[in-house]
Amino acid sequence: MKEKIIDYLEKQGKTDVNDLAAALNMAGAKAFPTLIKAISKLESQGRLRFDNAGNLALRKKVSRKKPQITIKGLFRANKAGFGFLSVDGAEEELFIGRNDTGYAVDGDTVEVVITKVADRFKGTAAEAKVVGILDRQLKTAVGQFVLDDEKPKYCGYIKSRNPKIQQKIYIRKEPILLDGTEIIKVDIEKYPSRGHDYFVARVRDIIGHQGEAGLDVLEVLESMDIVSEFPQAVLDEAEAIADTPTEKDRIGRIDLRDELTFTIDGADAKDLDDAVHVKCLPDGHFELGVHIADVSYYVKENSALDREARRRGTSVYVTDRVVPMLPERLSNGICSLNPQVDRLTQSCIMEIDEQGQVLHYQLGQSIIRTRFRMTYDEVNAIIAGDEALSEKYAPIADSLKQMVALHQILEDMRIKRGALNFDTKEAKILVNSKGLPVDISLRQRGVGERLIESFMLLANETVAKHFAKRKLPFIYRIHEEPKAEKLQQFIDYASVFGVQIHGTANKMDQKDLQAFMAKIQGQPGQEVLATMLLRSMQQARYSEHNQGHYGLAAPYYTHFTSPIRRYPDLLVHRLLRDYGQSQTEKIDHFSQIIPEIAQESSSLERRAVDAERTVEAMKKAEYMAQFVGQEFTGLVSSVVKFGLFVELPNTIEGLIHISSLPEFYHYNERDLSLRGEKSGRVFRVGQLLKVKLLKADRETGDIDFAYVPSPDDTVEKNKTLPERKPQHNRKKRRPDQEGRKVSSKKGKASVKLKNKQPFYKSAAKKRRKKRRR
Repeated sequence: MKEKIIDYLEKQGKTDVNDLAAALNMAGAKAFPTLIKAISKLESQGRLRFDNAGNLALRKKVSRKKPQITIKGLFRANKAGFGFLSVDGAEEELFIGRNDTGYAVDGDTVEVVITKVADRFKGTAAEAKVVGILDRQLKTAVGQFVLDDEKPKYCGYIKSRNPKIQQKIYIRKEPILLDGTEIIKVDIEKYPSRGHDYFVARVRDIIGHQGEAGLDVLEVLESMDIVSEFPQAVLDEAEAIADTPTEKDRIGRIDLRDELTFTIDGADAKDLDDAVHVKCLPDGHFELGVHIADVSYYVKENSALDREARRRGTSVYVTDRVVPMLPERLSNGICSLNPQVDRLTQSCIMEIDEQGQVLHYQLGQSIIRTRFRMTYDEVNAIIAGDEALSEKYAPIADSLKQMVALHQILEDMRIKRGALNFDTKEAKILVNSKGLPVDISLRQRGVGERLIESFMLLANETVAKHFAKRKLPFIYRIHEEPKAEKLQQFIDYASVFGVQIHGTANKMDQKDLQAFMAKIQGQPGQEVLATMLLRSMQQARYSEHNQGHYGLAAPYYTHFTSPIRRYPDLLVHRLLRDYGQSQTEKIDHFSQIIPEIAQESSSLERRAVDAERTVEAMKKAEYMAQFVGQEFTGLVSSVVKFGLFVELPNTIEGLIHISSLPEFYHYNERDLSLRGEKSGRVFRVGQLLKVKLLKADRETGDIDFAYVPSPDDTVEKNKTLPERKPQHNRKKRRPDQEGRKVSSKKGKASVKLKNKQPFYKSAAKKRRKKRRR
């Protein structure tokens, strides 16, 4: 259709839409929308235009002899206006300048042409220009409604909370009375284009009104299309599920109700999806049973429950609420492994030797009855020797001791094979009934938390290995080797601290990184260096191909242990059941759907992480607003061109902007430092500084600090700065705020960099040196 339109316009020059429809036999009620859609596509690609009279014409002649080679990918916008294109299978992203985005919005699938190839010698990335938008990701938006009569066709607009969406979203006039206090959710109907630099939308729902408790968090979630309410069809399916397993449900299952099984979770957890049992065998080996709620038994493939769970991908946990993947009737009811009731599970029972190796294992559907609902605090207290709790839970006291012993064996095994331990600090935000933060502290992880983690890791590895050895279509959790470029940056950075790392950027063994972590243990800047190493790693993701897990040094890994809150785990359970029943019929089916589910789940996981981080930053800023003007001591966590970030002991991080410093500072990209031009003072990661809180913006989550010079800080001074030679026979010049010199000639100001030779002189000097060599 596009080619037909172009052919016609090449011959006619310009035409009316109705004439075009008649000429192409597209005037009918069924055909006309197809024509309009094709015209819209061509217009968005910049290949045709409408003139003032409403006629169509080609914007430029389309050549068929030399068609442009286009690349399809995912557009990622930056709030500064430019963006990047991620292409499947390509390691490097393409840079897209702010004038070349073609009105693409973050998350759109776009078509681009290369405008500039990458230059590895100069370290520049390839550049591209958007020529077509294939699929729009942004379908809805949320924001505060603003009354505005600037455009008579619309009643007002909203400004999205998403900083990557700069344009206003105008709202069509509808029979709804809005007064400007509403937070509304809208459906996008029209996107920015060459003719109008704004969105057009229609009201879908009123989320709430300004000042309502908890509305700030709800607005963030809704803006990312993370919705708490379930469709009625989903709720109806959940209601139809029985509260307790029936005799029919027990048929064919391994009966493990006599095993000493119990759950260990956080005190506020309600969806208990994993239980464990451990016992010593006569030969000194351990038997570990990991029993996971059999969610796939209740959530049938392609049911309303299943489709909604796949659409959500994961439960989202923010400060004061959870947006669950499954309705509460399932997650907190029949699928929760509550004590003293029968529950259907999928079990992974393993025999483990003294070196932590799994000798034998059994996978299958089972039925269990947990004895106790333990919390991490209780388990940690019992391990520490709390006599009262030990007496209260006497039936499982020996089992807990065996669990601690087995955990130590498994932890030693993982360390021995090269697993990396990124035990970074995590904030615990306490809020009151109105959703206001009242305290922020560090979340503590004891032996109880770590031993459950050990058991879940081993079960995940065992299940993944089971499928990989059988070469069946499967979904893996993979963590690829770090990219050489990022690893080299980290190696260079670590050397500034005087810490050498064995290995090269092209081949870095996990044990080399383990040795590095051990070397910095207890040293100044340990936490910062560990964080920098973590940032140099690639993101873990889901894939249909097994590539191992670099961080865990595990050749096989998947997610099997949380089907209540993660869709990939639910899929793994379904694979365990379906392959056991009719393997040959299911292979083709799962080989087709797993790649798409893996990509979707990875994307939805990132969305959940973004939501959690956004809300956390917002609550931290809201908490700090009461301390504006007060001083704190913190650690420099990162240094960038525009300033330095300082982190307080409770994980709150703020920016000291370079403009607030008393002199001009030069940024050194190699060692990530800022160096004062006059004083020689150097700011770098790992230093302790005294700061004053200037601003805490709860809307954006931004926190601003000012540097307070103190005898206790660890800021260094560069003593090797070259002395400035006296300037003779030169006119006096006044330094500007950036440390450059400004001269005035004939009323025109010009800026000259100090000690900067003309290019042709420096080039000639280099040539002379080369000839001498």
